[in-house]
Amino acid sequence: MQHLVIAIDGPAASGKSSVSRALAQRLHYTLVNTGVMYRAVTWYVLQSKVEPSDAKAVEELLQNASIECGARDGQSFFHINGSDGGDALVSPAVNASVSKIASQTYVRRKLVEMQRCYARNYHLVMEGRDIGTAVFPDTPYKFYIDASPEVRASRRSGQGLHDSVVQRDAMDSSRKDSPLMIAPDAEVIDTSFMSLDDVVSAVLKRLHQRGVLPSGA
Repeated sequence: MQHLVIAIDGPAASGKSSVSRALAQRLHYTLVNTGVMYRAVTWYVLQSKVEPSDAKAVEELLQNASIECGARDGQSFFHINGSDGGDALVSPAVNASVSKIASQTYVRRKLVEMQRCYARNYHLVMEGRDIGTAVFPDTPYKFYIDASPEVRASRRSGQGLHDSVVQRDAMDSSRKDSPLMIAPDAEVIDTSFMSLDDVVSAVLKRLHQRGVLPSGA
């Protein structure tokens, strides 16, 4: 790991995406949303008429696809055969199948390898569900962003998404490969009754106490 990585993990609708985005902007780091990568794979699998639970067929499909990841303007991008999936990444069909795709060992190993490549070139704020436990377990900067199931369900609904956060939690936490869990050395922040600014300020304060400053400072 050549560059500094801040790992932001947490369940669906915990606020980790908003926190990560604001944190990356404040620190002038590159933002990597790993959930987008798994959603893009899910979208491509569905578009290709492959059954999401058929791990062998998914592996064969991806082995024959052109996959590109990189960053521009401080944010990561992920393309499969030249497309990022656009608004389809948050469609009900993708929401219903992304946990099935994310549980597959081949998919996780391929994407984790790509996620680690970002640290060769950039200081990162990377968000997901296994960043501090599997992708960058050695980074000393780990945060687990959480909120109550009721608050998360309300936030999810406000985003126009109506999948069950409880069901999603169960699927993500019970998968065999890199399940959603709190890293032993992660700092847990419950955002249920905190504003975005308050959460970002709390994370920045803890980072500053450990000598982490904005890039170029």
